[in-house]
Amino acid sequence: MMHELGMTRSKVQGGHALITPDTFVRQQLPGWSKTQCIVHTGPVLGARFSQYSAEMEKGGKAEPAREDTQRFVLVLEGRISVKVARTKQEIGKRGYVYLPAGSETGLEALTSSRLAVIEKPYQPLPGVRPPRALWGYEPKVPPTLLGGDPSLQVRMLLPDDLSFDLAVNTMTFAPGASLPMVEIHLMEHGLLMLDGGGIYRLGEDWYPVKAGDFIWMASYCPQWFGALGKEPSKYLLYKDMNRHPLT
Repeated sequence: MMHELGMTRSKVQGGHALITPDTFVRQQLPGWSKTQCIVHTGPVLGARFSQYSAEMEKGGKAEPAREDTQRFVLVLEGRISVKVARTKQEIGKRGYVYLPAGSETGLEALTSSRLAVIEKPYQPLPGVRPPRALWGYEPKVPPTLLGGDPSLQVRMLLPDDLSFDLAVNTMTFAPGASLPMVEIHLMEHGLLMLDGGGIYRLGEDWYPVKAGDFIWMASYCPQWFGALGKEPSKYLLYKDMNRHPLT
């Protein structure tokens, strides 16, 4: 089908980017076999972390991340095997695993699989022991209500602990729900739309978004989201945290 005369919802600005599936470019990355990766953001765009999607064939493997780099993986489709605490774990759709910096653990696809991968150099905190590997299943994480609003549910996939210098959450919006305010803050975000859709304000621009879209927001980018449609909207959200701004 002919591309629609150069039109796309994707847009890259100085402090934010919306990257939509029609503009995804797949490539091989070092350390990933039988896998095509879609790099959504990284330092070249201005981010202090990297996020990409990994499309693995059955039997595909990923080597451990760099020695100084932690890795978070959410399984979007399929099933993978990962060694955690000396035990092999099988992780299926909407399951996740966190592997700390220095981990010697890689991944293997047990079926054709699609993963959301977040990597960030770890910032140690004096007097605080670094985190250990962990895994879980996103739907079973107890939700908290943002501002006490039952239409805005947050699931924290990593512990709220000073040892972690990042947070990874899912946010679920009932149809018609929205963030209670325009947020402007120090933390930067990586956001992958998982379900549904709506309208996102980024800076001075407003974007229709839907499942499959990726958004990067730099520090202090004005941001707001409102869900549209008849089904709940959900996204995976990364942010850096728990470290002094001068570091």
